[in-house]
Amino acid sequence: MARDKDTSTDVARRTREVQRSNRDDSSSNNPNPVWFKPVMFGFMLVGLLWIIVFYVSQGQFPIPDLQSWNILIGFGIAFIGFIMTTRWR
Repeated sequence: MARDKDTSTDVARRTREVQRSNRDDSSSNNPNPVWFKPVMFGFMLVGLLWIIVFYVSQGQFPIPDLQSWNILIGFGIAFIGFIMTTRWR
């Protein structure tokens, strides 16, 4: 008999936890703000343009003192945009 009370208490507690987690998940299903997509695509394009400018200018632009690190900077900027795609709704 005591075991039945423990089981029903556990079930009630788990049910409340599931309901709370469902309420928390509903906020994550909201659509993104209006600015999200332009910023996401902007990061990807700026990173791509950074790399293209570096190659076309033969290392004179965007920042000549960084030399080949410009490629890493371009990929890093584009990577930020790609990471943002995981949060796109």
